Formats: sequence, C-alpha cells, structure tokens
Amino acid sequence: MRKSEIAARRPAGLALLLAAGWACGWLAAPARASRETRRTPVVAAVESAGPATVNITSTQVVVDQANPFVRGDPFFDEFFSRFMNPRASTAQSLGTGVIINRDGFVLTNEHVLAGATQIRVGLSDGRQFDAELIGGDPATDLAVVRVKTGEPLPTPKLGDSDDLMIGESVIAIGNPFGLNSTVTTGVLSAVNRSIRGDGREYHGFLQTDASINPGNSGGPLLNMDGEVIGINTAILGNAQGIGFAIPINRARRIVDDLIQHGEVQPAWLGVFLQELTPALRDAMGSAQSSGVLVSNVFAGTPAATAGVQRGDIVTSLEGGRAKLGLDRSGKKLELEVAAEKFPEARADELAQVLLGLDLADRSPALARKYGLSADRGLVVQHVVPHSAAQERGIRPGDLILQLGQDRVDDRGALRKAIPKILGQDGVVVVVQRGRSFGSVMLELW
Repeated sequence: MRKSEIAARRPAGLALLLAAGWACGWLAAPARASRETRRTPVVAAVESAGPATVNITSTQVVVDQANPFVRGDPFFDEFFSRFMNPRASTAQSLGTGVIINRDGFVLTNEHVLAGATQIRVGLSDGRQFDAELIGGDPATDLAVVRVKTGEPLPTPKLGDSDDLMIGESVIAIGNPFGLNSTVTTGVLSAVNRSIRGDGREYHGFLQTDASINPGNSGGPLLNMDGEVIGINTAILGNAQGIGFAIPINRARRIVDDLIQHGEVQPAWLGVFLQELTPALRDAMGSAQSSGVLVSNVFAGTPAATAGVQRGDIVTSLEGGRAKLGLDRSGKKLELEVAAEKFPEARADELAQVLLGLDLADRSPALARKYGLSADRGLVVQHVVPHSAAQERGIRPGDLILQLGQDRVDDRGALRKAIPKILGQDGVVVVVQRGRSFGSVMLELW
C-alpha cells in the first residue's frame, strides 16, 4: 500500500478504534458533576434573591439654557427659561433596585431617580412595568418607587446588618453598564465606614471588594443565605476594587418614612457633629483613629438627657433608639439615646448656631425699615459676629431666599429646611440685596 493511501485511511481507522474503545468501556467519558453538586451557596443565594432584583430606567428632561451668568442659580435660571428660548431634550439613567414587599414597593438609590419624569422597572424574567416615585431622601441616598401591577412579584429575605462579620463572603447583584443581572462576589471588608462626598461626610457604610460599578446603584448586597444586608451605592468616585453599601437595618426606617410620609421624618438627638481630623485628634491627645467629634450638645435634648458631652467621639451609631458608642478621653462608653422627631420650634435657634443668622418673616415694618422690594424670603435681622455669614458679607436687611435645595419663603419653610443640613460641612445660601442676587457657601458651625 502506498504511503498516500495509508495517510488517507488513518483518520477513518482512528475513528473506528475510538468508537470501539467507547463501546468496550476502556475509554471512559469525563465525569460531570451534578447540578446539585455545583449548586454552591452563591448559586443558591442568587437563585433566591435574583428574581427580586430589578433594573430601573429613569428618564429626565434636560434643559439647555444659554445662560452666560451664574449657572445653577434658581433666579437666573428662571429668567433665562422665560426669555432665552431654552432647548429641552431627554436623557436616561440606568440603575438597580430590589423589591421589598408584595405590594410592589422597590427600594433603590435616590440619585438613580433624581429629576426623573418617567420610571420603568424591568424584572429578570423580562416583565416591564411603569413605576411611580413614592419618595426619596438625598441625605441618605435612598428612594422608594411603586410598581404599577396586579401581578405577584418576587421578594427577597431581609437580613440583619447588625449581625455581620468582617471577612464573610457577600454577593452584589445589579445592572452595571446596562448588563442586566450581573453577579459579583467578594468579602465584607469593613463596617461603619465613613466617607466624604458632595461636601459632607457620610457614616455607617458597609465596605466590600465585590465589584460595584455604575448601574449597580440601588441593588442588593447579599450574605451567603441570600438575605439582603445592604443597598449598594456608587458614592465614592475612582475607588478601584472598593464598593460601599447602605446597611439594610438603617434603610428599613428610611423606607417606612418614605412609604408613610413621602419623605424622611428627621430624627433628633440634639448633638452637632464634626469631622475628627488628624489635627483635632492630636490637639485632643486622642488615639481614636475613626469616628466623629461631638462639637455641641443642645440643652434639653435626648443626647443631653442620656449624658452625651461635648468632646465625646462617636464611634458607632445603631438603631432608632440610638446606641451611641463613645470614646471619652480614651474611655469606651455606650449610651442609649431615644431619638425623637425634630422639634421645629428649635429651627430659629439652630439657624443662629449653624448659619450665624437671626432671621425673621418679611413684614411691612421690616420692608419699610430696610427698603425691601421683594415679596418673599426671610429677613436678616442680625449676623453673629465672627460667623461664616459675617465673613461672606451678609448683613442685616438682606433677604435669604434659598437654603441648599429648599426655598425659604417664611419661617415655616425654614423649620423644614434646617434638619436637612444637619451634619453637613456647608450649605449654599441664595441672598437678595436690593435688586441683586447672589449665592454664597456658608460653612456650618
């Protein structure tokens, strides 16, 4: 037989040989693990909570104003929206949420829905629903929407974020970059983590190395039992391999307020906190490496009654009946403080303490005294010496029109705005003097 014939017949002969080997059993097929063997705790957790994880698409109207002056100032913006023929377009943002009960309420991040005019919720099984915004809280970056459907919806188990161990495995589910139902795993790296962003300091976050990317915001962080222990949030930019989540126990109280009232009812302990900087630690001779400093305790408040003192370092804060972990000159203490609803009657006092301003409702008498032309806003009657307000040039007779994101047409509006700035390092205040407007940043005391 010629070599060419042997070469041509070799594949067929080899195939026959292998077939005979399979038939005789001396060439065994590679073993395959059963599905039950491959169903690890991660798989089981995702199967349990995955169907309750949704993708959220929100649509916002974006107005292009050819404003050559102060962008973001509400008064210039209103002027140009009326007279400069602004062009409107729409934009969409993507995020994640988790269904928290069978009534169709979905928990997500507030920044996912900011400015939304239309909200769509998509389930992992392909069902799509319109949703309405129930309420949102920028201070905690949490929001609740409600799915409009009479169909049954899957719900997850909610865990206990106070019962966590550093190093335990965790799972994040979300829609990063529009990739629906993406699963990432990691470990719990830290609890009670404080981070800075948007001009203020946020406290009490869970930290994980499970990948959390744009689009993951609002999705669940799970333990190995498939229980939701946190709500993922992309709050720290340029954090490679570091993700943060809002503990579910804290989110529960926020959710209850949002569902019942559409907004968070401010809890009042009666303390003012500030960042514990390295310089402050050195000046106090403290070895405490984390926490926030109690810079003021208001008389007659829950914190004062519980025994909290100025100069204490808060190292932990848990629950509605708050358990405060304190460091007092190196001694570890734990005090229980019964938080109460913010007393609006103290808003004037806090305006003086925080802003350095004594404010009054506009009246005919004050209008004549200061020659006021505007018909809205709070009148500055007194500026606290050496305060940030005095340093920024605010003076008696000025009108305060806006505090942060809130218009303050009268003291009733002030009482609702003051609780929202507690804990911030500073706030933007819109001031009117005569016919001129300006925005100034005031550092809070």
